[in-house]
Amino acid sequence: MAKTERESVFALGARLPHASGLTTIIVLAVALALWEAASLLRLFPPVALPSPGAVWQAFVILFTIGYGGHTIWLDIGASALRVAIGFLGAVAIGVPLGLMMARVDLVFRIIDPFLQFIRPVPPLAYIPLLVVWFGIGELPKVLLILVGTIPVIIIGTISGVKATPPLRLAVARTLGATPRQIFNLVVLPSALPEIFTAMRVGIGVAWSCLVAAELIAADQGLGWLVQYAGQALQVAVVIAGIIVIGSLGYAMELVIRLVEARIVPWRGRE
Repeated sequence: MAKTERESVFALGARLPHASGLTTIIVLAVALALWEAASLLRLFPPVALPSPGAVWQAFVILFTIGYGGHTIWLDIGASALRVAIGFLGAVAIGVPLGLMMARVDLVFRIIDPFLQFIRPVPPLAYIPLLVVWFGIGELPKVLLILVGTIPVIIIGTISGVKATPPLRLAVARTLGATPRQIFNLVVLPSALPEIFTAMRVGIGVAWSCLVAAELIAADQGLGWLVQYAGQALQVAVVIAGIIVIGSLGYAMELVIRLVEARIVPWRGRE
């Protein structure tokens, strides 16, 4: 596609900001229609695939009467707090560590072997160790989310620093910038888009670790709710819990996008 054609397409998209929202609504409506059709045609047993109406009833019960002794509001609060603490801890540790690893070769050589060892290990494997070391309270749950999320943050930060255009560094040195000024004014701004991308991926990983985290003697939380309902074959409740988890994860990702738009307004304009 020619450059002028691409620009005209982008301009049309800018003039029609409602188009993407309308597309999303249409896709969701089609998905619900197919789901309802599959339920009416009994392509799967009702126990395995409840209808949208049954899931909606489960939603009403969860938000009013509750399930497992309390309403879903308590589960949402517990899970959101665990994810937020674990994710923010991963960002607070991972971003500075990633910056140091990208700038200091010795730090990279010391930490990278441990990072590459931890990264492929599934979160469930850490549960016995965390229980033995820290008991069955909130700390091991938060640590499990942190351990699962921090490799994504570190690797994204390193990638952002390494992707700094050499021309920018050369221009800064030519203008007499000190190493500290080069880092603050060139390297860090260039790395911020990659760091925010890593954060957006990381928040999804954090929610993925939630179910594993709430295997540790939990009696509340969305991960616990999904597991508890699944053991009782309450599939409608399971689906409702999954929808809530996905919605909360998406909402947190949107918050990160808004922060990124404020802090990195130049992204996509380079």
